[in-house]
Amino acid sequence: MATPFDRTPFVLSPPAAPVERHGQVDLHLPAGDGPRPAVVLVHGAPLPPGASDPRDWLLYRGYGALLAEQGLVAAVVSYRVDELTGFPAAAEDVAAAVAQVRADPRVDADRLVLWFFSGGGLLLGDWLRAAPSWLRGLVGTYPLLEPLPGWEVEARFHPVDAVASAGDLPILLVRAGRDRPPVLAGIEAFTSAAAASGRTVRVLDVPDGRHGFDALDHTDQSRDAVRAARDAVVALLRDA
Repeated sequence: MATPFDRTPFVLSPPAAPVERHGQVDLHLPAGDGPRPAVVLVHGAPLPPGASDPRDWLLYRGYGALLAEQGLVAAVVSYRVDELTGFPAAAEDVAAAVAQVRADPRVDADRLVLWFFSGGGLLLGDWLRAAPSWLRGLVGTYPLLEPLPGWEVEARFHPVDAVASAGDLPILLVRAGRDRPPVLAGIEAFTSAAAASGRTVRVLDVPDGRHGFDALDHTDQSRDAVRAARDAVVALLRDA
């Protein structure tokens, strides 16, 4: 029997970091004194029926440890979208979690990156349209940037239509070459819209990666891609 995705190991094995649970946010804390830059990790949506809290998935625990190892506070947010009508409430939950992270005295409130995964990518739109000054960049790993065929969601959850409003905010997308065609089409539409508005979006390709490659495909290519994304995030959060 196949291992459920939430119990599938992360492709890297960073040393575990101390983890604190505060409401809907898990903080993976680096060694040493703060305040430290932070990365807020936003999982995919909708979750499958009966799915466990993504903060307990080995994938996100792995990312939390990986970022803490680099001296960053990693905040993994938990929210639920059981129906497509739930995206507005999810956006509010994510915004509240970001505010909570920024208010933590161990966090440098002026240096944050938001990192979205899979269906969580639809939540990028708000941050593209009104990027706050403390936001150092947006990252999407196998992100859904247009609703899937047949999905009806509010216009604010169409990131492709928002990218032209993002100014010079750095954006990194991690594209899995063997992803689902609608996901790849959304990434293509997003990068094309960015180019049409004179913006540059960095794309990190994982040619043989599947959707969820960072847990499903334990290959050197996957590991190198995760490290490259991590290094890009660290670079975004360096002192100016």
